[in-house]
Amino acid sequence: MQTRESLDQEAIRILRANDRGGFTVPTAGLYPFQWLWDAGFTALGWMRFDEARAWQELELLFEGQWPGGMLPHIVFHRPEATYFPGPDRWGAPHTPPTSGITQPPVVATFVRWMLERAQDKALAEEKTRALYPKILAYHRWFKRERDPHDTGLMTTLHPWETGADNSPAWDEALARVPVDPHLPPYTRRDTSHVDPSQRPHKAEYDRFLSLLEVYKRAGYDQLRLHRECPFRVVSLLIDCVLHRANRDLLWLSRRFGFGDEAEIEGWLRASGPAIEGLWDEESGLYHNHDLVQDAPIRVGTNASFLPLYAGTASLERAERLARTLEAWGRQVRYLVPSTDPAHPEFEPQRYWRGPVWAVVNRLVATGFREYGHLALAERLRQDTRELAELSGFSEYYHPVSGAGLGGGNFSWTAATWLDWAAEGADG
Repeated sequence: MQTRESLDQEAIRILRANDRGGFTVPTAGLYPFQWLWDAGFTALGWMRFDEARAWQELELLFEGQWPGGMLPHIVFHRPEATYFPGPDRWGAPHTPPTSGITQPPVVATFVRWMLERAQDKALAEEKTRALYPKILAYHRWFKRERDPHDTGLMTTLHPWETGADNSPAWDEALARVPVDPHLPPYTRRDTSHVDPSQRPHKAEYDRFLSLLEVYKRAGYDQLRLHRECPFRVVSLLIDCVLHRANRDLLWLSRRFGFGDEAEIEGWLRASGPAIEGLWDEESGLYHNHDLVQDAPIRVGTNASFLPLYAGTASLERAERLARTLEAWGRQVRYLVPSTDPAHPEFEPQRYWRGPVWAVVNRLVATGFREYGHLALAERLRQDTRELAELSGFSEYYHPVSGAGLGGGNFSWTAATWLDWAAEGADG
């Protein structure tokens, strides 16, 4: 096992090695572009040793923002042949090329954290002022295009948007997606970089790509997709992250006198009770929701604990969540597995079906800490720390053995070490 100091240096080395001149790739080969929520976590890591570079990460991310405010989940800053689907397959109307879907909107919260911990306050205030209207436009896009009926919950239209691509939570909804009979042929690149047992199945990929064709036929018209997209869910990862981000956007509006408080407060009044409506008393968890069937998706995931990060839960529900997570912790060595380890579809090595993800641990631990469950929050930090010490900065980890899985030399895991998991880190 490596020391704190050697891991600090290794984490910094990984971020610098994955730097492509202002944006950071998650890892070379497997993910050679800039991803939305990766960029947020990566900026937090850069903030620990190069503040100017941290802000640049977010500035380049917003080069991909669409005129309507949508922030895409991938920005293809330069051509690379090692990833599929690339810009040609997306056919999205933007320069630089981008994907046509979004991802968990972590940016507003992380900008606040960066501003609060900045050593160079003048630079941080300048960069925050410049980023604020772009973030506001992105949040307005969510409200306008993904919650047109003001339910307080966003409609998520692709498993890739949720961040948890192949979670068992999406199995039933994804199985209803017809495979496009005219789906253009494709060659996956991910399984040439990572053992296929750690990646989604081909049957899932066929449907992921069939949904992409639905998007293209709709011309990326979001309101049309509400009618035509066969995959429509409420994702706890999207909604809880967005609620927290709106709280922090409200704080930024007040801090700088931007004057958008009434609008943002209206969003929060709608989303808080709506997230609480996803609570399931029997299981002691929050659940994602299938909008096509109008039914809860009764699969416990690491996102089931994120209403604490959002700040919507009661103290009583926080206590219940703590007991539930402690029970999970008696079934695996390392928390938080991405799927309830008692669920029949739990797969401890396959992507979002069981492995531990350092970045989600960061969010879940933040929620438990803020609700006063300090020992459990510290367990999550220590588990994340031990995984890095045992297996380096992997994309994700086996929750029983601690083995590193997925891509190696992974930026957001290295950044999460620098930002949080390393001993003595604040937050």
